[in-house]
Amino acid sequence: MAEKVSCGTLLHRLGSHGVEVLLVHPSGNYNRKKPWSIPKGLPDPGESEEAAARRETQEETGVIAGPLTLLGDTVYLKSRKRVVCFAGPAPSDAAPFCASWEVDRAEFVPWEEARKLLHPDQQVFLERLKSLVA
Repeated sequence: MAEKVSCGTLLHRLGSHGVEVLLVHPSGNYNRKKPWSIPKGLPDPGESEEAAARRETQEETGVIAGPLTLLGDTVYLKSRKRVVCFAGPAPSDAAPFCASWEVDRAEFVPWEEARKLLHPDQQVFLERLKSLVA
């Protein structure tokens, strides 16, 4: 069986509460209490991981990512899915919205709140980002 890989971004900006990151929440009543996530999804055949991350971010939030840096990957403890994350500054005019049926919220969240909301297996990306923006 081929490895399941999902690619996404952790875009950041300086807001009124310090560093804020762009997160999404999955839609559907069954996801109501599920954790938030970086915008992410599966690459199309032949698509690079970075291109998939950019496309998924735009498809889910309406935000077009600028320059990105690879933050590496992590493997989910339960599903064993591998998630690859790229980080970058959010465009100054970024105004995220739910651009896809897949998400019911897309917003910039202050760092401390993001630590509480983000999927536990994706927490590593916040820590890696911290070393880049500190």
